[in-house]
Amino acid sequence: MSSVEKLNILELTKADGVLASLGTARKGALLTVVCIAQFLDTFSNSSLFSAIPPICQQLGISNSDSVWLQSGYQLTFAALLLISGRLSDLYNPKWVFIVGGTSFGCLSLGGGFVRAEVPLLVLRALMGIGAALTVPSAMHMIIHLYPDPTSQSKAIGVFSTSGALGNMFGLIIGAILTSFASWPWVFYFMAILGILESIAVYFICPAIPRPKSSAFEKAKRFQRLDIFGVGLFTASLILFIFAVTSGSSTGWGQARVIAPLVISAVTLAGFFVYEAYIPEYFAAVPPKTWKYENFGILIATALLPYMCLIGIPGTVAATIMQQKLRLKWVIFIGECITIVGSVLLPFADTRQHYWRFAFPGTLIGSGGVLIAFVTANVAIFAATPPEAAGVVAAIFNSSVQLGCAAGIAIVTSIQTSIQATHGGPDSFVGRADGFWFLFAAVCALAVALLIFMKDTIPPLSQGPRAPATADSEEVLETGKIEKASDVEVQVQRTDEMAS
Repeated sequence: MSSVEKLNILELTKADGVLASLGTARKGALLTVVCIAQFLDTFSNSSLFSAIPPICQQLGISNSDSVWLQSGYQLTFAALLLISGRLSDLYNPKWVFIVGGTSFGCLSLGGGFVRAEVPLLVLRALMGIGAALTVPSAMHMIIHLYPDPTSQSKAIGVFSTSGALGNMFGLIIGAILTSFASWPWVFYFMAILGILESIAVYFICPAIPRPKSSAFEKAKRFQRLDIFGVGLFTASLILFIFAVTSGSSTGWGQARVIAPLVISAVTLAGFFVYEAYIPEYFAAVPPKTWKYENFGILIATALLPYMCLIGIPGTVAATIMQQKLRLKWVIFIGECITIVGSVLLPFADTRQHYWRFAFPGTLIGSGGVLIAFVTANVAIFAATPPEAAGVVAAIFNSSVQLGCAAGIAIVTSIQTSIQATHGGPDSFVGRADGFWFLFAAVCALAVALLIFMKDTIPPLSQGPRAPATADSEEVLETGKIEKASDVEVQVQRTDEMAS
């Protein structure tokens, strides 16, 4: 990496220091507002559970097509996260967030007015793009808003919990609006929140200065967006989610399922080859990203979908444990609690067994997953540099979306195939086998965590090491420490530009 490139990273990091200098009240207000983005991400899907039946009835949407009211949003949201993360890291996260929130709100408003199937499905897909712009930019602002590791972990915990609350309140508010008003009001509600969050960020978040650049430097920065690489990654995710969504409803032997899966795998392999081939400075996900300590196993943790019944208590428990225990063991405890909850679910085969198995299993499992999920969020940002916060958040949230899509598809396929030979759709055997698969997946993840995650992140009360930054720890190519002051002294812009 040239000295100019190092200086650009230094200048971007200093510009983000504006957020850290805000007062406590303003920080809290900004954190509250950006958490609405995570709330709306999950609310947007869960709120439609009650609205889908009247929507399908009024617009004449078939059962097989109705799945795209949710999957279309999920598909574009997951696919556009990486480009959103790059935009947030390289440009102004405040305006990336505002554009995303405003787009989401306006498109939601349009969704409430349309009365035709195709326009509504298109608007739902476009809403996913708007939402994808808000989440990595929100996380980028949070990381720089709270540079202190202890405060940062609490803020990340609040941000993660807001997603769980969005999932829960989406079910409740969606049902209330659909029952006592009409289904368009679900979209109107999302429009109000989306537009209000954008207006609030505009006034609460200060201007985040970016270094003035020459035309040459602007071209270099645009090149760092890695449009081709991100395009490969986006295409791979779109094809994968399309395939698993179609497979769960039409069967896995169809060409429309097999072909996208194969092309998705080839495209994803091509993405990693391309990222390794181009200079690291211009790669969206350079190979060194996967060398960050514990990065891979923490991303694997994100593949496990999280539930939300005890979101606030679960977050409080995670925060307390993070102060007392090393983070590896907090995540492992969360996985063990999830195992206890998961093993109860296959036995909830009758109405009489609901309170004995289904309810406690869901409650315990939800708490365990949330503890692991929140702590994995904290750990992954402790191991990566703040200037890469947008991309890290994008990869982490993409894994969450992939885990949800793949998990639903696999469990649905297991359930369908078992029911075909064991009692039909009224039988619990297929559902039980699906729950056993989830139990096995959690056990495998817990074992992988024990083996592969390094126990290097201490309790937060002991003042954990600061993440790698251009300011204190990281030289991107070698992993060695280099002080920012040394970069400033050594860099001569004009000489570098001339060379």
